[in-house]
Amino acid sequence: MIEIKGVDPTMIANNLVPENPTHPGEVLKEELESRNITQKSFADKTGLSRSVVSDVLNGRRGVNTEYALLFEAILGIDAELWLRMQARYDMAKVKRNKSFMERLENIRKVAAAF
Repeated sequence: MIEIKGVDPTMIANNLVPENPTHPGEVLKEELESRNITQKSFADKTGLSRSVVSDVLNGRRGVNTEYALLFEAILGIDAELWLRMQARYDMAKVKRNKSFMERLENIRKVAAAF
């Protein structure tokens, strides 16, 4: 975490963590709705099972490289965008885990001694 004398570190833009990060499945769901594409039709076109599509759309499953490439082929939205959204979501989710962040801070302290 960046620290600047006299400034609350939680108020520095680089240290802000979204309260509720957006899963790429939410964006995909909105995209499908705006194009009037049903989940079944999308599953059929991608070759993914309806349960996999449902899991992605409802944030129970992440977007991996294979899915991102399939989404790009059907929707014309760059695969790297889907992967960046997933990475940002994953990062925000981990940063909200207080015990992990405490562990990470302890590791940073130890590493600073090297």
